[in-house]
Amino acid sequence: MRRILAGLLALILTGNGLVMLLAGAWWYSAVPGVTETGPFNPHFVQDIGAAYLVSGAAMALLAARGAAWIPAAQAGAAFLALHALIHLKDALGGHHPGGDLIRDAAGVYLLPLLSIWAAWPAKRSA
Repeated sequence: MRRILAGLLALILTGNGLVMLLAGAWWYSAVPGVTETGPFNPHFVQDIGAAYLVSGAAMALLAARGAAWIPAAQAGAAFLALHALIHLKDALGGHHPGGDLIRDAAGVYLLPLLSIWAAWPAKRSA
């Protein structure tokens, strides 16, 4: 089950990263709330896109090759979790915290939770 989830996450994360790298201006205008963060900065969008691409690749390796790739998947999940914490801090201190939290629920908060679960080693039975 975890490897299937890792595979699905790999598609989502890699896809997002590729779009950020290859069509950053479109991504910037298409994702709700992004334009509220300031003017479009192509270098910044590409930097974050690269991090999403690496996170997705780590999940793909976990899905395809299994437990040997857990540390890589955990590193990718750590990026996503830290990214979510930054969004959470901003949402709680922002002008419409409820709206920001709801808007970011699936893309910013759910993906790291699922990634952490997928990358966490299964408990071995004695």
